[in-house]
Amino acid sequence: MPSILKTLRVVADPNRLRILLLLRGEELSVAELQEILSMGQSTISTHLSQLKQADLVEDRRTGKSNLYRLTISDGILAGLLTEAQEEIPESAQDRAAMRRVVKKRQDKMRSFFDSVAGRLGKNYVPGQSWKGVAEALLRLMPPMVIADLGAGEGAFALLLAQRARKVIAVDTSAKMIEVAREQAQRHGVKNVEYRLGDMEEVPIRDARVDLVFFSQSLHHALHPERAVSEAHRILRPGGRIVILDLAKHRFEEARELYADEWLGFSESDLEAMLEKAGFTHVQTSVVHKEPETPQFQTLLAVGDKKS
Repeated sequence: MPSILKTLRVVADPNRLRILLLLRGEELSVAELQEILSMGQSTISTHLSQLKQADLVEDRRTGKSNLYRLTISDGILAGLLTEAQEEIPESAQDRAAMRRVVKKRQDKMRSFFDSVAGRLGKNYVPGQSWKGVAEALLRLMPPMVIADLGAGEGAFALLLAQRARKVIAVDTSAKMIEVAREQAQRHGVKNVEYRLGDMEEVPIRDARVDLVFFSQSLHHALHPERAVSEAHRILRPGGRIVILDLAKHRFEEARELYADEWLGFSESDLEAMLEKAGFTHVQTSVVHKEPETPQFQTLLAVGDKKS
């Protein structure tokens, strides 16, 4: 009974009732409650302290201030608040003032995004990463059999395996395959199969996969057009090829530094290769440019195998 009596005494105050009614509709800070209720900061804080002691409100830290919210959503007290709203003469005025305060908060956020429009993608944004975007997009892919040609240490294959029914990762380096297998075992990934082989003679039978990926690997092929033709061969009708590779550049040191056979490709190069291999609906575009010298650019090319 003492707790019930204490609660009733707390909510009996008209100003605390006004606060409860406001917090029922929106989380608000002390400063926002001051503006709505035209009361001093110490008065608002005292009322909130009493409401917290009665377990009627709670707060959470956001930036430099706390936002308060109602802890009850149903029950007898919630019903009493609904009835009290009709008896408090300032209730309608309070709700109107609250809408103005919330709009100010929204306008402040909108003002920020207006100020960075056109620059947002060029600036740091907390929590934004291409890996995060890639992981989200992977969730949209239907389960399928995917071939990762020139898979290297298998990081991309492990990413694809999160959604794929099966990933066949092919690489010409036995050491790379060994490292990739160890990584898969360490992460408990069982739907990736690693095969030693050349992307120009892929160790996969005809029409066995739904999607073929070349992720920064095609420029290592001695004959890229053969690798693309192999991709067409192993794809099922209606399957798709995706190539991420370097745009044509003049950084000759890449041949020694990264064992690159080709200094990237132009969009027309990739388009011609894909169409010659029999792919349709071919699309190419530059999707990234590194800011540091030599400012490598990344090309994306996609195409479909006829159904």
